[in-house]
Amino acid sequence: MDLLEESIVPEHAREIKAEAREFAREHIEPNAQEHFQEGTYPEEILEAGQEAGLVAQDIPEEWGGRGLDLPQLLALTEEFYRADAGIALTLQLASFGCEMTYEYGSDEQCEEYIRPVAEGEMRSGLAVSEPETGSDLTGMETTAEKDGDEWVLNGEKYWIGNGVEADWVTLYARTDDDETNRYGNHSLFIVPTDADGYEAEHIPEKMAMRASKQAQIELEDCRIPEENLIGAEGAGFWMLAEFFNHGRVVVAGHGLGLAAAALESTWEFVHDREQFGRTINDFQAVQHGLADMLMGFERARALAWRACEKVANGENEGYWAALAKTNATETAVEVSERGMQFHGGRSVLDERRIARVYRDARIPVIYEGANEIQRNLIYGQAP
Repeated sequence: MDLLEESIVPEHAREIKAEAREFAREHIEPNAQEHFQEGTYPEEILEAGQEAGLVAQDIPEEWGGRGLDLPQLLALTEEFYRADAGIALTLQLASFGCEMTYEYGSDEQCEEYIRPVAEGEMRSGLAVSEPETGSDLTGMETTAEKDGDEWVLNGEKYWIGNGVEADWVTLYARTDDDETNRYGNHSLFIVPTDADGYEAEHIPEKMAMRASKQAQIELEDCRIPEENLIGAEGAGFWMLAEFFNHGRVVVAGHGLGLAAAALESTWEFVHDREQFGRTINDFQAVQHGLADMLMGFERARALAWRACEKVANGENEGYWAALAKTNATETAVEVSERGMQFHGGRSVLDERRIARVYRDARIPVIYEGANEIQRNLIYGQAP
């Protein structure tokens, strides 16, 4: 079965989808289980993705990328995450946070930091989350204080993709404490990871997406040049809000890929496994369960691609992005749970694809804004 067929995908995005599918089959699928079980960073696959022009290629052509638009990114994403979520996340995190610099930064910043990422010579990261603040962007406490021609950073960041591997991170920090303007208190900065006062270490063993690496970052009087401010001081919240609208559509693709993987592995299993003298798919209860899984998947995919069009066109982006992200990621959880049930006792074996998908599916409902927060956005921005 080909759940990720191309008819729903805009015609201009089909070529990149085909490239992503071929790459996933050659590089991601054969190595997914090994990297998951060993928890290893897929360095060789990342390098292959860079050589294939499938990593960091949302970066505009003027800075060395292919300028992939949102539909092209969604088409690529659902293919990568169907093959393996952990490796796919590593590939996408290689340029995480670059968007703010190439959208709002200076030409000098783009030349120094963005072009090398597009050309595979650097990796970036995005440092927003903190241990005690979760999805509350206005509550982040890491500070940036001006001292002459430098900014001095102090605080802690947590769950930061590429916090160790990146050459630089886009960091979100408090630059004011104006209680009457809670959305204007934070700014974004380019922080080289070799700066004095920047210390990062990997978060230890995770239950899921084990081929990707997240870090805890501690900043102690970390000094960066004043020109490393991205855009205007105090505009960090709004820059991130726009970034997350696009990012949440891409995360919907995470959910679609995972749901497709769960359905594929379950469909194959029930048509091969025999119980009581016949294959499991002969039982009506199983047929109905598979029908429910298919309906859930197709609903999620239709909504994700509708939301992609809306967000790309600038139509009530926050609402559509939250709808797509919440629905697709929760569908992935539901489909993978049903898949586990149909696999029976064999579902708990590490070598089973469904076991890996089941664990990975629990993660996207949390990142890019937990789904509870997305429901607030959906209600608050409903047309």
